[in-house]
Amino acid sequence: MRVRKLTFAALAVAAGLSLTACQNGEDDLGQTAPPSSASGAASASNGSGSGGADQGGGKDSDGKGSGGQGTAAGTGSNENGKTGKCRTDELEISATDATVGGDTDGTVAVELKNGGGRDCLLSGYAGVDLKTSAGSLSAVRTGEKSTPMTLKDGKSVYFGISYPVNESGGSGVRVTGLVVTPPDETKSVTLDWPGAASLPVTDGSGSQVKVGPMGSAGQGEG
Repeated sequence: MRVRKLTFAALAVAAGLSLTACQNGEDDLGQTAPPSSASGAASASNGSGSGGADQGGGKDSDGKGSGGQGTAAGTGSNENGKTGKCRTDELEISATDATVGGDTDGTVAVELKNGGGRDCLLSGYAGVDLKTSAGSLSAVRTGEKSTPMTLKDGKSVYFGISYPVNESGGSGVRVTGLVVTPPDETKSVTLDWPGAASLPVTDGSGSQVKVGPMGSAGQGEG
């Protein structure tokens, strides 16, 4: 009897293990149950997890891509950042009589106003020619030191022209116009001559028409 009881007990244990295994593998309707949460987590970690990281990297790349566009835009905004020379078409040029009483020579101040919408560079001497009844007369440079300058948009700089005053009592050489060519330019501007109506007739031994560098008259760089 003892042997039979032990055999029944073993069979009961085996039956119980078999029933437990069936319950873990199938649900109440006999369908295969879904994997455990632990198994799903492992799959997410090994598969979709890395895929998620790749997708996240893609979004970050898009974000960085827009940052790259910002850099390109910044580079574009710096185009032409280097200041260029002032061009004749960018300058509003005018001339006024600036003779001071008691001076032995007459003086004309020429204004160059930057109307080009950008800062520009001016350096050296402008070309100056007087139109006269005897032909064109070129002014000579005074020899003063010229300092390069940046002329801000909307600002002006002045230079002076000195000329001998006609005190001979005669008609002299009549001045009909003033031609100004900005430094490093070939395009000229013709202005009315605001100074004395005539220059003395000279054999070349008298005073000459002279031009000073940028900033040599008027208010300087204003």
